[in-house]
Amino acid sequence: MVSVQHSVANTDGETPFDEVLAAGLPPESRSMLARAVELAQSCYGDRQLSSGEGVWEHALGMALIAVSLRLDADARVAALLFALHEFDAKADEHIEEAFGPLIAKLAEGLRRLNRLQMTSRTETGTPADLRAQTEVLRKMVLALAEDIRVVLLRLASRVQTLRHFAAHKECTNLDIARESMDLYAPLANRLGVWQLKWELEDLSFRFLEPDTYKKIAKQLDERRVEREAFIAESIDRLKHDVAAIGVTGAEVYGRPKHIYSIWNKMRNKNVDFDQVYDVRALRVLVDEVRDCYAVLSLVHELWEPIAKEFDDYILKPKGNNYQSLHTAVRTADGRSMEVQIRTRDMHRHAEMGVAAHWRYKEGAKDGGSDYDEKIALLRNLLSWRDEVTDGAMWEEHTKAAALDDTVYVVTPQGRVIDLAAGATPIDFAYRLHTDLGHRCRGAKVDGQMVPLDTPLQSGQKVEIVTAKQGGPSRDWLNPQQGYLVTSNARAKVRRWFVQQEEEETAAHGKAIVLKELQRGGMTQANQDDLASKLGFKDTHSFYLAVGRGDISGRQIHNAVLPEVPVAPEPELIIRQSHKPSSEDKVLVVGVGRLLTQLARCCKPVPPDAIQGFVTRGRGVSIHRSDCSSFQNIARHHPERIVPAEWGTHATHAKQHNEVFPVDIALEAHDRPGLLRDISDVFTRDKLNVIGVNTVSKSGRAHMRFTIEVTGTEPVQRAIQQIGEVQGVVSVSRG
Repeated sequence: MVSVQHSVANTDGETPFDEVLAAGLPPESRSMLARAVELAQSCYGDRQLSSGEGVWEHALGMALIAVSLRLDADARVAALLFALHEFDAKADEHIEEAFGPLIAKLAEGLRRLNRLQMTSRTETGTPADLRAQTEVLRKMVLALAEDIRVVLLRLASRVQTLRHFAAHKECTNLDIARESMDLYAPLANRLGVWQLKWELEDLSFRFLEPDTYKKIAKQLDERRVEREAFIAESIDRLKHDVAAIGVTGAEVYGRPKHIYSIWNKMRNKNVDFDQVYDVRALRVLVDEVRDCYAVLSLVHELWEPIAKEFDDYILKPKGNNYQSLHTAVRTADGRSMEVQIRTRDMHRHAEMGVAAHWRYKEGAKDGGSDYDEKIALLRNLLSWRDEVTDGAMWEEHTKAAALDDTVYVVTPQGRVIDLAAGATPIDFAYRLHTDLGHRCRGAKVDGQMVPLDTPLQSGQKVEIVTAKQGGPSRDWLNPQQGYLVTSNARAKVRRWFVQQEEEETAAHGKAIVLKELQRGGMTQANQDDLASKLGFKDTHSFYLAVGRGDISGRQIHNAVLPEVPVAPEPELIIRQSHKPSSEDKVLVVGVGRLLTQLARCCKPVPPDAIQGFVTRGRGVSIHRSDCSSFQNIARHHPERIVPAEWGTHATHAKQHNEVFPVDIALEAHDRPGLLRDISDVFTRDKLNVIGVNTVSKSGRAHMRFTIEVTGTEPVQRAIQQIGEVQGVVSVSRG
């Protein structure tokens, strides 16, 4: 394996780094690497990254890690040019011109992945927020993983950053270490790149838990001499006995100690340092699978196996296709030791994972079935659900965002947002904040202004240009113009227009109220009390009712200034007896041919129980007996209440094709398709809807429908059916 330490960058008595970078490559690739080195050095100069590391130092470190993973020349060149976009506005064109479209695509993919940041690096979030953002980041990596080399180079970049912090013995941003532990180490593990996984874990752990790290490191160092002597003795004995049983070419050596792995086992098994088996560990490499089991049998003969500490990952490989035999044994003096046994091919895969057997799409116009199978395998590997979240959460997220119908874009702060495929900058704005969507007037994608109907693509950085105030355009709701794709954004735009109309209606109603109060010389009247007297919970609802015409100016006047009791003459008239005409709709008991009108506040319908209220100049207003407005005015003017009943014409309204308007009010959990489902109820019962008003607030929809009926039976049937619609909380006569 090629050394990846930065000492190779110095030519004083050591191999020049350009030769190390070209290790294992054909001669024709060396000149391309030399040109990439020259371009990168001249462009980066002494510039530094936000971590404090030099840009050139970071690029070289990434490229050397790519060498250790035996990645091809294209990947090594892309690593060297990883930051060219930051200093060259036409980097894509220049890279493609100098090195070809494949390397340009790799560099662009790496640039997109380098934008990924955990929520914790940009904002204060709860643990649940951070887990959710980690899940979105995982999906974005998956969406951008058309070429595994991009993902491997991203891992190399993060390892190099942590190496820089370790060299300077401090981490300037702990969130980077936390992100490495939560996102990139599990990713490296799932891809099977062990040499990057353990380094990501150990270096992150060093900064996240410095005291624990130092304690374990000190314990390892204190027993180093004793441990090395024990391992050397065990290696000699095992080598001799392995050769004795006829297994040739076996390689036996001490396995490296990973501090995070030791701490993790101490924590998970609740044991002390001395009880962790892999503090002392051997690894045996052989040529054939049958040799693995032969060596395992020998190990168990030489030393006492520890119960429940044997794992056969050859018969049952891990999710990342890791294969090996693991066993723990106890020597004669009581000391424990772990032994790993695997073939050399298994070891190569364990160290380099996907990179060990990936075949790149070189020179093929279409990837071919083999390449497509590789992509499918990669995406399956990148699911790594067991390393990120529990099964239930993984299922929920998987159902919410499938690979082919989701795009992942990045905010200017580095937060990743998932949207439906085809989503536009306006969809993105509404996803971030409703007010941001309302004030959206333009968008920048990757720093360039684009039309608002531009479909976004995974990995793009999106910035919204806003106005200080204003609202959406009605054109956004036109599906032909393609401004909005997500139902959530469309619902927010519709809600804005409904709210605007409601505010205009309320303003109109308020003007009417003020006008009526001025006419009666009652401008000092308390409008909150006035709304309460007329049966409304607040003045806004009162103004809306007035603006819609549900409350008349006379009702306002009467509620504020109690009128003079009705003169004796109406009382005498009420006691008169007159048989009403069969054409009368309403019969006021004891009175015939008296002007009547159905109250708009409760809209009575035969055979509702009704009563009349004697008004001034407009006859008798007929209310339902349970009408809140009627009950309110009845308390203040009981002398003006008269009994009433329906005339024969009204009770036989169906025969005469007579219809009455009725309000049905409901409250429901707002969702797409709610209005359609409720409208279907009216359609099935052949009820004519003559008025609709809907308002949505805080996820609740408040709706009022005015329908025409001949009696109460269809009303009750409609109320019952609406109550069964999904999401409806309550429904009643208005």
